[in-house]
Amino acid sequence: MKRRELIRYAGVSLLTVMASKKSQAQPAGVTIEYLGHTSFLFTGDGVGILVNPYQSLGCTAGYSLPNITPDLVLISSQLLDEGAYSKVPGNPQVLTEPGAYNIKGISFQGITTPHDRDGGKRFGNNIVWRWTQGGVKILHLGGAAAPIELEQKILMGSPDVALIPTGGGPKAYNPQEALQAMQSLKPRVIIPTQYLTAAADKSACELVGVDEFLQLAEGMSIKVLDTNKITIRPVDLPEEGTVIRVLSYVAS
Repeated sequence: MKRRELIRYAGVSLLTVMASKKSQAQPAGVTIEYLGHTSFLFTGDGVGILVNPYQSLGCTAGYSLPNITPDLVLISSQLLDEGAYSKVPGNPQVLTEPGAYNIKGISFQGITTPHDRDGGKRFGNNIVWRWTQGGVKILHLGGAAAPIELEQKILMGSPDVALIPTGGGPKAYNPQEALQAMQSLKPRVIIPTQYLTAAADKSACELVGVDEFLQLAEGMSIKVLDTNKITIRPVDLPEEGTVIRVLSYVAS
């Protein structure tokens, strides 16, 4: 009897250890911080990735980037509202060209798309960045403006989190186009970008607010957060469907 009890207790102990190890093995996720316009800071796996730093002018006139020192900077284009990386402190590595990269143990894919609705004739090309951080598959569409073609969709894969411009203007998706991109990519989480906010210079900005996109997505799970940060872990992702999370700009 005592031997059976010992075996039973040993089994419970073993299961507890296995469960603990399984819990420890779960990826910690990625923290996404909204810095205004299409600029975000992604932190996870011990790496800080800054996407699309800007100059404070036009649609970004009311924004200011915090004093952060990232390990890596990803640039969608050389336009000043998403390609002003020269003053980013710390001398980080900067990726400005499409292609495949492996940096600090993370694989990145830069995918070329037009930055306007005229095949790039007005504003050149945009780079969509894809990578996995903290166990979460991320797709940042930058300033995408053209419909996603089949070849591009294959390269973009099946993102867990997609950052999609929604404000329109001449060089980014309008709300209807953003909805089409969402339906094409079918991400688990969408974070809208590049829309009109109270911090933008309305007189020099052709964007519309995020509410127009949210109205088109009525019926979906939508949360407008009163913070500029969200941490997403693989276990937090919905098993099916897409949810929308809107981050608020917080002045630095």
